[in-house]
Amino acid sequence: QVQLVESGGGLVQPGGSLRLSCAASGSIFSSATMGWYRQAPGKQRELVAIITYGGSTIYADAVKGRATIDRDNAKNTVYLQMNSLKPEDTAVYYCNVGYPMTKINYWGQGTQVTVSS
Repeated sequence: QVQLVESGGGLVQPGGSLRLSCAASGSIFSSATMGWYRQAPGKQRELVAIITYGGSTIYADAVKGRATIDRDNAKNTVYLQMNSLKPEDTAVYYCNVGYPMTKINYWGQGTQVTVSS
């Protein structure tokens, strides 16, 4: 069983930055992707960014150029650095570990990010 614990959310002013962290307990195999999704009020959960064990990344168009995802395989930890934050980035951010071949997914409890002046 994999458990994910996120940290780093909070209130940020527009134009500001933050760094989210997610530590996974349990075994994470090399076939797993790790990533971040977000869900704003009244909207569906959407992909922010994912990273493979080897370091390949995918970013949502909405955050390209403003977000950087990183992964420490030795620590089973994934990070999301977001810069130039906008009010529309306000959402609950969820950490994910996924196995694409089996479609098994694990989710964190979510961390609130609010971008407001």
